[in-house]
This record gives sequence, structure tokens and C-alpha cells, in this order.
Amino acid sequence: MDWGNVTTDDLIEALREVDWSSPPRPISEFFSRFTFPRSYAKWNSRLKCNLYYYRTNYFLMIIFILGMGFLRRPLAIVAALLTALSIAFLNDSFAGTFNEKVTRTVRQFSPHLAAKMRPPLTPVIRGRPSAKRAIYICGRPRWVFVLVFSTVSLLLWFVSCGLLMVSWSLAIGLLATIAHASFRTPNVKARLNTFREEFRTVWRNYSEL
Repeated sequence: MDWGNVTTDDLIEALREVDWSSPPRPISEFFSRFTFPRSYAKWNSRLKCNLYYYRTNYFLMIIFILGMGFLRRPLAIVAALLTALSIAFLNDSFAGTFNEKVTRTVRQFSPHLAAKMRPPLTPVIRGRPSAKRAIYICGRPRWVFVLVFSTVSLLLWFVSCGLLMVSWSLAIGLLATIAHASFRTPNVKARLNTFREEFRTVWRNYSEL
């Protein structure tokens, strides 16, 4: 396949739809052979091919670099967890599941407290709820938890200087990814991999294979 004809939008769409559960490529293959691209067209084609083929390796490498940065600032780990929770609470399914699990756990130790954590009943008029059912967490509206967790996480990011650390870690991880994808010579296995049915499924409208 001529990777030079694959647009950036096509590559992003393929990475979004492709199966990410595949294991990473072996380290010996990942750091096997590096050469300097002879032209811009060669570099462009190589970059797209390697980003697709070594996608799991690049993802794990960025996560590792972020993890090394977090080890230097423990408060940033707490801030990241709170930020992730505040974002996850915006999802109705996650918020409902989280509320049920917390209520079920509290009921084992204090049934009286678990009863107070139940959401208020929605009035029913003519067999239908009078208003759209709001999402409650531990007996409180969801927005309360989102606001509190977001505020605390922002304070922890500011105190730990974690935002600057995350920015630097992401920048280093992305630069390392681009550098590797630019100089790693695509092997025969990587080229043949693009002709598999997996790739054909991702690019359904791609006519020239």
C-alpha cells in the first residue's frame, strides 16, 4: 500500500476504529532498525505506517512517561484520579453504577445511612413521572460531586504543579513517538500487516489496495 495516499483524517479514523486490544510488538522488533528517510514523501509514508503498526507500543510508551512524571509528584496522582472521576460522573451509566455499588457497600455496615443515601422519589402524574429523572449519587445531585471533585482536583493540580508536569510529559512522549515513527524502517511484516482484513474493514471506502 502507498501510505503517501492515505490522508491524516483516514489514519485518525482508522486508529479510532481499529482493535486496540492487540498486544504490543516485541521490544526487539520495536528497536530493530533505524534509517534516515530519503525524502519528505518517504518520511510521510513511513510515519503513517509506523503509527498504525506500532500504535500499542506508542500508547504504552506515553503512559510510561506520564507515570514516571507522576512518581515525582504524588499529589498529581490524586488530582488525576479526581479529574477522571469528575469526568466519569458525567456519564449516566457510570454515575448510576457507582451510586449502586456505594449504597450496597454502605448498607452492609449501616442500613440506616444507606436509606438516607437513596435518591428522592419523583412524583408520578397519570402513571408518568412529572419530570425527567435526575441522576443522584449518595442521595445528592450528580452536579454536586462533579463540582466538588473538579474544584479539589484543580487545587491539587495547582499546588503540585501537575499541569506543567503533564504538559512536559505529554510533549516528551509525543516527540519520542514521532521520532521513532520517523526513523524506524518499516519491515516486511509491517507492510504485509496493512493488507490484512482488519485494515480493509477500517478503510471501507479505500479503493486502491
